[in-house]
Amino acid sequence: MIKAVVFDLDDTLISEHQYIESGYQKVAEFLSDKYGWNIENTKKRLLELLEEDSKNVFNRLLEEKQVNFEIPEILELVSIYRNHLPSIEFFCDVIPALKVLKEKNIKLGIITDGYIETQNNKLKVLKAEKYFDSIIITEELGREYWKPHPKPFEMIRHEFDIQFDEMVYVGDNPKKDFYIRKVYPIHTIRILREDSVYGDEEYKEDIREEERILKLDDVIEYVKGAK
Repeated sequence: MIKAVVFDLDDTLISEHQYIESGYQKVAEFLSDKYGWNIENTKKRLLELLEEDSKNVFNRLLEEKQVNFEIPEILELVSIYRNHLPSIEFFCDVIPALKVLKEKNIKLGIITDGYIETQNNKLKVLKAEKYFDSIIITEELGREYWKPHPKPFEMIRHEFDIQFDEMVYVGDNPKKDFYIRKVYPIHTIRILREDSVYGDEEYKEDIREEERILKLDDVIEYVKGAK
């Protein structure tokens, strides 16, 4: 019997692209104030540079604009991006699915990697505490405990007072979201979101999800079937 469903956050419950656009908007506004650049054009160019290569986007923009800069200026842009309060929302299928699972007395959790301030700001905007019984940001435990490390899964199992085989984990990233299945008999589901940032990652040791879905409604059916 399934007693808990635990979710990844980025590209599972929310769009990572939506977050990136929100962050680039804030960076573009800052650069507009500093250099007088057009906000929309700057944001558009940041997104184009990201599409070309995800590394050193801010450096490349300033170089392209022939701005002389030092490392502290790049770090300031990174800080604006990571620490901004984002304009994001849950995917449209999230709240309805959570409500149905709650009605079935299923415990709900989140295990998410990422910088503490970044993830906390996302969760704050989403009012995630209204919907989830437990939320673990793995960075709060230490970078070494990011997924696929089993510790956050062990913590949430203990908090929910359930067995590992009574838990489902729903994620999107082949590299780290499903490897836990090798360590513990946790059920794993991969949701295939359009434009998922990490959807093309390789599976760690080829450990794959048990089930693939296109929408969170299918988690409800999985839980029913597992009973």
